[in-house]
Amino acid sequence: MKTIKTLFLLTALTLLLVLGGKAIAGERGMTIGLILAVVMNGVSYFFSDKIALRSSGAQPVTREQAPRLYAVMERLAAKANLPMPRLYVSPQPAPNAFATGRNPHHAAVCVTAGLMQIMNDDELEGVIAHELSHVRNYDILTSSIAATLAGAITWIAEMGRWGLIFGGYGGNSRDSEGEGNAITAILMLILAPLAALLLQLGISRQREYQADASGARMVGQPYGLISALEKLEAYNKKIPMQISSSTSALCIVAPLQARQMFANLFSTHPPLDDRIAILKNMQITR
Repeated sequence: MKTIKTLFLLTALTLLLVLGGKAIAGERGMTIGLILAVVMNGVSYFFSDKIALRSSGAQPVTREQAPRLYAVMERLAAKANLPMPRLYVSPQPAPNAFATGRNPHHAAVCVTAGLMQIMNDDELEGVIAHELSHVRNYDILTSSIAATLAGAITWIAEMGRWGLIFGGYGGNSRDSEGEGNAITAILMLILAPLAALLLQLGISRQREYQADASGARMVGQPYGLISALEKLEAYNKKIPMQISSSTSALCIVAPLQARQMFANLFSTHPPLDDRIAILKNMQITR
């Protein structure tokens, strides 16, 4: 069901690009915006692992340096039939973790020093299973596609604003059709970027739900992940995490998670209470 919702949101983003882009900047403007977004997000896609790891201060660790982390990762990667990802530890005290890399053969998983300190073995297993699920589900690719579509819409809207400033819409036409096109274009200038952002965030939240469910099934039970999320919720309210906004979207929980209703609307992560409730209602058959 989560996969179907993600596909629906991606389809909605695509339709918004086609219909909104044409209304704002015409077919040529829509094409230029899409090309620019593809180039920018393509660079981000191929170098996302390096960007995310550098922004978090992560350092690669050996088996000797992190034997518990390696043991959990090797066991779950073999169970999921995935290549062993590169392992990193960030020195940050805030407990968190993220996975990055464009495919399972170029994947990296990073945990913070704070997470390793507070998690028991079952909780660490739940967290690692969640991150491996992101790798197995190609969530970085899905997020890159969503970012490309949303970025293209934003670029087109920006081009449309400049066109409005310097040329206006509707030209010298005084007929009702020209005025209608102008009103439509102006509305799309305002609404399309906001709609694109909300759809992109919706996709991100669906991928978090999916990774929770897939991770619980990978382990065979949801209780370790439930306990881990409960701990992360408590610690996340106390300890700030120095990390870029693009990397924070990859984390298992959103650093410095906002409490306000409207802030949650613009969050890349679903509410932790909702995630925990869904996991508690999961039924896993062995």
